[in-house]
Formats: sequence, structure tokens, C-alpha cells
Amino acid sequence: MTILVGIACYVAQVFFTLPDISALRATNPASTALMDMRAAEAEQKGIIKRRIQFWVPYEQISPHLKYAVIAAQDATFFSREGSDLSKLLNYVEMNGKEKELTNQGGITLTQQLAKNLYSSSSENQFFKLREFLIVQQLETELSKHRIFEIYLNVIEWGDGIWGAEAAARMYFRIPASKLNREQAALLAAAIASSRLPANPSKRLLRRQQFILERMDNVELP
Repeated sequence: MTILVGIACYVAQVFFTLPDISALRATNPASTALMDMRAAEAEQKGIIKRRIQFWVPYEQISPHLKYAVIAAQDATFFSREGSDLSKLLNYVEMNGKEKELTNQGGITLTQQLAKNLYSSSSENQFFKLREFLIVQQLETELSKHRIFEIYLNVIEWGDGIWGAEAAARMYFRIPASKLNREQAALLAAAIASSRLPANPSKRLLRRQQFILERMDNVELP
């Protein structure tokens, strides 16, 4: 009984630190934890960090980029149910042991968004459980399309470049709505490194080709 009470208190403590996810249904985030972290890092070095971001609605982002990002980051995003109580229970039972909470093969798109919006890089179990609960909140409170819209508008695509519209303008001199398959696949390939060099490396081009091949197997609702 004492252990159960301790677990309940621990989860309650985490729960009361959770953000108001419901506000994101109709309101775009003004900033993210990752943006703030990048700005703080620059300030410590005495640098004024540039921030280039142009928020655009989901419908104004090229379908090619949507296919490419899903193919590259999370092929089961639209078909997967986000909430999984068994994973939360398993997490609590770990008692501090490290374990991947979302998908065992890697980080999901929703978890990436949760990290960008709210999380620290701390390995503290409190923050790891908080992040897990935020992921569940995102997929409960928001539609998949809304999650994806926010993701595409806040993801880091280079030094001070945030979101699809800024990336499309900076790298290709076009709006995000005009991105073609090859451009979209190259942007998706660059997500992992958060950098898109002016002259793409052979490694980046190989990943672009891999994503182009996978895009044909992706379905969007």
C-alpha cells in the first residue's frame, strides 16, 4: 500500500506541472522550449540569435513535404493511437531504469513536438515521465493534423530557421506550398541534423534518395 501511495503522489506531482495543451487547439505557440534554449545559449556567448519563422496553416504546406516528413520521421503517425496506459504503468514500475517509452525503434513525431515545445534535455525521471504525459495529452487534446501542423511550423531547420515556410524561403527561395518532391525530401533528410548545408553532403543526398523511395508508400488522411 505504501508503494502505491508513493507512486500516486509521484504521478500527481508530475501531473500538476503539465502545460495547458488545450490552448493549442486554436492558438499557435509564440515560442518553444527549444527556441528559448537556443536563444539562451547564444546569449551566454554574447551573440544575438536570429529567429526566422513564418507561421503558415497546414493547407499552405506542400503535400510533398508532408509525405517526406512522415516517411522520414514517423511512418505510423496517422495510424497509431497515442495513448497507451500500459506504457505508463511499465514506466512507473521501472523505478528509475532507462527505457524508451514511445516506440522502441526511435522517437515519434509527437514526442519530437513535445520535446520542442516543453521539455528539457534532462534525464531526470521526473522530466521523462512529464514528457511522456505531455505526449499523451497532445494526442488526446489535438487532432493528428493539428499536431502535424504545429510540428511543421516549429521544427528547427538550421541556425535560427524555424518551420517549413522559413526553410523553404531560406534554402529554395520559394514558399513552403511550392516545394517539389526532391526539395521536400532534402528538407526531411536534414531534420536529424538540424542543418541543411548549401552544398548537401553525399550522406544527406543518400538519405534524400531513401526518403524519396519511401514517400510512395506513405498515405495521408
